Formats: sequence, structure tokens, C-alpha cells
Amino acid sequence: MDKDKIPVTMETDTPVRLRKHLGLVNGVGIIVGIIIGSGIFVSPKGVIMESGSVGACILVWGLCGLFCMIGALSYAELGTCIPSSGADYVYLQESLGDFSAFLHLWVTLMVIAPAENAIIALTFASYMIQPFFPDCGAPKNAVALVAALCICLLTYINCRNVKWAIQVQDTFTCTKVVALVVIIVVGMVKIAMGYTDNFYQPFEGTTTDPGKISLAFYSGLFSYSGWTCLNNVTEEMKDPHKNLPRAIFMSIPIVTVIYILTNVAYFAVLTPAEIIASDAVAVTFADRTLNVMSWTMSALVALSTFGSLNGIIFTLSRTYFVGARNGHLPGFLATIKLENMTPLPSLLLGSLIAMLWLCSSDVITLINYASFADAVFKSLVVVGLIVLRVTRPNMKRPIKVNLIFHVLFLILCAFLIVTPLLTNPMECFMGVVMITTGIPVYLIGVKWKRKPEWFNVALKSCSNFVQKLFTAVHEEPQND
Repeated sequence: MDKDKIPVTMETDTPVRLRKHLGLVNGVGIIVGIIIGSGIFVSPKGVIMESGSVGACILVWGLCGLFCMIGALSYAELGTCIPSSGADYVYLQESLGDFSAFLHLWVTLMVIAPAENAIIALTFASYMIQPFFPDCGAPKNAVALVAALCICLLTYINCRNVKWAIQVQDTFTCTKVVALVVIIVVGMVKIAMGYTDNFYQPFEGTTTDPGKISLAFYSGLFSYSGWTCLNNVTEEMKDPHKNLPRAIFMSIPIVTVIYILTNVAYFAVLTPAEIIASDAVAVTFADRTLNVMSWTMSALVALSTFGSLNGIIFTLSRTYFVGARNGHLPGFLATIKLENMTPLPSLLLGSLIAMLWLCSSDVITLINYASFADAVFKSLVVVGLIVLRVTRPNMKRPIKVNLIFHVLFLILCAFLIVTPLLTNPMECFMGVVMITTGIPVYLIGVKWKRKPEWFNVALKSCSNFVQKLFTAVHEEPQND
């Protein structure tokens, strides 16, 4: 997988590189748009079910936002001192070496991200076609087909024009915020009218079981997932040293406030038991409050997932691109289409793997396994940051966060990792197995340098074919 052995087959007179399309507003749109996906609309019941009370539930939502904010301090420092796209993968490679970086790349690109994309696409499809089947569930094949069409459409938009993808992201971010504002306003009106029964003795019934508390945080953090996404596209940001941390520090508080107010609104209309019984809390909320207009909430949930999927496709492709550029994936994935400077081969491969996951009947279970692995790698990223403080003390750091915040984030991660080990060891074991499957791939694909000549010839031929097919070339080194 050594891209240096793969020739560039196209010539160009101008430097070929990813363009800097993203300003501060676009950065905020990407983070908010990816974080606010289907989670807050569809299943916040996990938090109330595990926390045991209304007050504890709302507290967990706020603490999840605080947890992400503390982690964001670490990622802001890393994103400004290592201004390369690829996020966790690049940071691990810089601090802990190729092996840990490759394992993260393997789990993320082959399992976590494509499976999440498949789930989001299936959620979009379910809400889009459910109105056509009012008296029964939509056929599974129809849902899968619409989900595949959704992935194809967004992939085409991202391949055709980066500015289109950014406009889609900004537009649908506004749409999903409007949906949540509708819920919040209706909920506040209900509270003003005296619907406050669920807020009396708010902490009655709060669980003291550490296992349940950790599961409540897992449910909440799932709805916050994506807060590191902007670090995947650092190279495409204008003035990333300023705009990256600003976008992060603006986005997470916005999402946290919106999530807390949304949950308060839910409890103004629905009891905890009703929320636990509902598989689509926002739709149940709309049925109670919007009457004949309740169908609009289904449409808004579908649009929300559409925007989230667009943002993930956009950022994920850049991780494939950087992984190939660093020699950990086939070199043709590190090529850029000349017409519009998009990493087209990476976009297509990521979407193809996501569509393959649509065929799986056990995607959600795999995501649960992978969540443990993701928490492990987030911890390793911050450990790597501390290692860089020791091994490279003179490294340029536009933002240098107090070490206390990094240690605090590691302590919080340790709680989320160790507690499930004690309460549900099988899921953790499967997460470890998922990570170790990348070891033989690393040894054969990356570590083994003296590959047979036929293998190198086949890889070169494949690269040449892909580059000619998509009119794509390797980027010029970036010295700015």
C-alpha cells in the first residue's frame, strides 16, 4: 500500500490540492449539522430509561455537552498544532505511531463510519416513505432501496461540486434547528399553560447504579457524536488556526443548550413512561401538540438525517484520502479529480461500503460494539497529545490548553470504558476483537515492504485505471 510506488498518470501545470472552501459559518454548520442527526428526534428514551428520573435525565444531557466541550479543548489544540485533515488518525500517527493510527483507520473506515451511515440512511428512508404506509410498517426492501438512493444522491452532490455539498449542509442544518425550535417553543408554551407535573420532585427515582449511569451517558453521547468531525477537513478550512477552534467552541454550546431545552419541552408534554415507550419521541410529541400538522415533524426528521448523512460523507472521504496519502490505504484513494478538486475515488469507496452495510441485519449491534472501540481511540488521542507535550515541547501550538483539562477528559473516558467492562463485558470483548482484525491487515498491507512483484504490478495497474477513469491525480505537497 505504498503510494510512492504508484505513478501519477496525469500532468497539470497548476498545483493540485484540496481547495479551502470552508469559513467559520460553514464550520459551525458542519459540526451542528452532523451532531444534530436522528438521535435527539428519534430515541432520547435511552437517557431517561437508564438515569431513572427527569432531573437526572436533563442533567445527563448537560453533562454530555460538558464532556464534549472538555474533549473539544484537546481537539482544538491538536487541530491547530497538526493542521492536517484526518483528525484522530493523523493525531495518533504523529504521537503514537503508525500501528495505532492504522488500527483506528481500519475500525473507523470499515465498520464504525459506514455502519453509522447505513443507520442514518435507513432512518431517513423510514421517515420518508412511512406516510405511504399509514396502517402498517414500510417494506424493508423499499426502505433499503430509498436509503441506497439517498446515499447515491449525496455522493453525487459531493463528487460533482464541493460548494453544492457545503450549501446542502448549511441549508439542512438550518432545517433541523428550525424543527427543534418548533419543539422548544411548543414545550415552553405548554409549561406557561401549567403543564409542569413531570417537573415536581425531578430527581425521584434517580439510579445509583454506575452501570446504568454509564449507559445513560452512552445514549446521550451518541446524540452528540460528530463533535470532532471538523478536524477531518482542516486542510479545507480558511485560516484553520482561528476558525477551527472558534467553530468548535461556538457549536458545542449551541447544541447543548438546544438539547437541554428540547428535553424540557418533551417532558412538558410526555411522561417518562410515554417517552420510554416511544421509538420516535419527536413524532409522538408532534402527534400530541400539532394535530393535523404532525406529519411535518416526520418530514423534518427525515431532512435532519439527510443533512447529517451529507456531512458525514463529506468529512469521511477526507479520512480515506489522508490514509492513502500516508501509505496506509491504496494510493489511488489519495487522488483528486482535476475538474473540481474533490477526492472522488475516496467518496465513491466510502459510499459503496456504506451501501454494503445496508444489507446487514445486525448493524446496530455492531455499532454498540464499535462504540467501545471509539471510546478507546478517543482516549489514545488525548494520551498522544500528552506524549507530544513531552517528546516535542517546542512544537508550534497556537492553542495550548492547561494539562488539567486533558487529564480530566481521560478520567471521564476511563469511566465510560471501565464501567461497561464490569457490567457488559461481551460488548467490550467484541469491540476488542473488532480492533484486532486490523492487525493482520497492517502486517501484510503496511509493514511487509518486500511484496511480490506481481502484487506491486497489480496495484499500479489498478491505480492507473482509477486515475484514468476519474481523471484524477495525486495532490502537490502543501508547504503553506
